[in-house]
Amino acid sequence: MILSVNEKSFHKLVLESSRPVIVHFWAPWCGLCRLIQPTLCSWQNECQGAIQLVSVNADENFQLANSFRLRSLPTLILFDQGVPVHRLEEIHSREELHQTLRLMAKNQILRSA
Repeated sequence: MILSVNEKSFHKLVLESSRPVIVHFWAPWCGLCRLIQPTLCSWQNECQGAIQLVSVNADENFQLANSFRLRSLPTLILFDQGVPVHRLEEIHSREELHQTLRLMAKNQILRSA
């Protein structure tokens, strides 16, 4: 299960996190957002806690979504020590998403070693 974050909890759970965090910006009307959910959950299990995965409903947290200048949904942003270090806005397939997530995790593990 992916932890849901809002404008009130974002600072503490994402920006102040001691480990890297991927934020999944989504909306209930976004079909692709729902379609990638199982892939994200599967990846989160593979990652074994090295990177935290959280979700933000962009419709309910408009100010937060606007502050990151979202152009499309879903958008995934990787934060490391409160700084956005990678952004994924266009997802073409589940396999591409999975490969990108694996690469992000590998790069974070290498960076922290």
